[in-house]
Amino acid sequence: MSSLLRFFHPHKIFPFLRWWPMVSRETNKVDLLSGFTGAMIVLPQGVAFATIAGLPPQYGLYAAMVPAIVAAMFGSSWHLVSGPTTAISIAVFAAMSPLAEPGTEHFISMVLTLTFLTGLFQLILGLARMGVLVNFISHTVVIGFTAGAAILIAGSQIKNFFGLDIARGAPFHIVIEQLFIQFGNIQPYVTTIAIVTLITGILSRIYLPKLPYMIVAMVVGSIVAFIFNHEVGFEHTHIRTVGALPGSLPPFSLPDFSYDTLHKVIFPALIVTMLALTEAVSISRAIATKSEQRINGNQEFIGQGLSNIMGSFFSGYASSGSFNRTGVNYASGARTPLATVYASIFLVLILLLVGPLASYLPTAAMAGILFMVAYGLIDFHHIKQITLHNRSEAVILWVTMIGTLINLEEGIFFGILLSLIIYLYRVSKPNIETVVPAKEEGSYHFVGAADHAECPQLSMLRVNGAIFFGAVDHVQNSLMAVDERNPMQKHLMIAAKGISFIDAAGAELLGQEARRRKKMGGGLYFYRSHDEVIDCLKKSHRLDDIGKEAFFTVRENWFKAVYPKLDNEICRNCPHRIFPECKTELPDGEARA
Repeated sequence: MSSLLRFFHPHKIFPFLRWWPMVSRETNKVDLLSGFTGAMIVLPQGVAFATIAGLPPQYGLYAAMVPAIVAAMFGSSWHLVSGPTTAISIAVFAAMSPLAEPGTEHFISMVLTLTFLTGLFQLILGLARMGVLVNFISHTVVIGFTAGAAILIAGSQIKNFFGLDIARGAPFHIVIEQLFIQFGNIQPYVTTIAIVTLITGILSRIYLPKLPYMIVAMVVGSIVAFIFNHEVGFEHTHIRTVGALPGSLPPFSLPDFSYDTLHKVIFPALIVTMLALTEAVSISRAIATKSEQRINGNQEFIGQGLSNIMGSFFSGYASSGSFNRTGVNYASGARTPLATVYASIFLVLILLLVGPLASYLPTAAMAGILFMVAYGLIDFHHIKQITLHNRSEAVILWVTMIGTLINLEEGIFFGILLSLIIYLYRVSKPNIETVVPAKEEGSYHFVGAADHAECPQLSMLRVNGAIFFGAVDHVQNSLMAVDERNPMQKHLMIAAKGISFIDAAGAELLGQEARRRKKMGGGLYFYRSHDEVIDCLKKSHRLDDIGKEAFFTVRENWFKAVYPKLDNEICRNCPHRIFPECKTELPDGEARA
């Protein structure tokens, strides 16, 4: 009953109850300004992303309304902004264009079905508590992905910043190549607007910290652009603006649930599901490293799932976390997810009331703002620290960053895969150290054997790590090395406090080692083993090979039980006598002379 109550706890069903008490007049003021900034940012992006996805322009704006609100209210991140993204738009077009003509009613209907299934799969993963997958995205991967995505944000705005003719969605290296090829075609008026906006934003942030620097920068950039176009003429300035937008609320829509459509769309929906979750969780984790907020992967999955399910009924296509809008949301000082709610409301109001005024917002000013946002997302301090002081982590970081520049979706996957490979390599080599008993009277712990005398017949090893199938070879080689180093050490004591886990392969190895040492006339013993290790040996039927008497608990005088098994004559002539028993009697009980 108690577990059922925990499952149906109000905070789990309505996660916004966790942060709702934080809402105040002060946070509302900041969130309203952040929301207005976010609404201005999403205007040109929504139109562009919908075009990439093969949908009418307004569908990109619809995807930034209802889905964004639902994801903010039911997710765990306080700053993640959901909506249309480049990667998802490309994936939707690539998956659906072979099935229907882009822009047609049939195409739109199938995209809505894809969106519904994507949300359903995300919701199922969240309810199944598969958010643990988030834990496999390391901090280094997040830093590399953040930096790479920030550079991509800046790269995507180069055409708008300099007024160049570069294909939308062109790879980063093509963008840089085109920048040099078309360097002589840079539009001076367009670049001036971008630079004025950028400088205004920087100065406003430094000298006018109480004002929303992004809005100040956009207003100044828009005024300067209006003056240029009015005095010089668009045919000379080439300063483009967002343009007038259709004023309408997102209409109610119904996905196509026919068997034929579901059959065709289900596999593409799985691909979009994983891509969308990876984007959303990576972005929320990246921002959380700056905001010091804890992200709940399960809740994030649920929030994304509900947002896409609801979005499919309000003309929104598949959405996910947006890196640049999330970055803008955080950089503009948002305090709670209400900033995203306000952004969606402002977007509706802008479309209904002042849609034509969007024609005064220059794309170059947007580019200047996004340049500043991209720079702020790059964690130069940690990149420098990781690069200088940790070689393996540096490889992960740079592979993730460069991979993200090459392909946004694959970059994060490569980073995660590489970090897991390096992690498995590390855990496959548990630390194994030769030790001897501490000399302090009454002590029961071990110290490193370096510069200390060892028992000629008994080797002692301290193992720190898991003994699982991946580590069996390393552990076996270490055990065999004891014989090669000193064939007389037929007995082996393992200080097992550091053994956190063993699997069937590890249990088989230990059972085999115990049998081998018994044939040699020795034995295998364990000091301070965890109960879980003993249980695994028992379940694997290897405890009988070792013997229950071979396990000793903390502060138990294990040597008193092992000493009688040693060779009497070797002990008689041993000059070291590192145990107290060695100094008073021989293994057979004979008193020393």
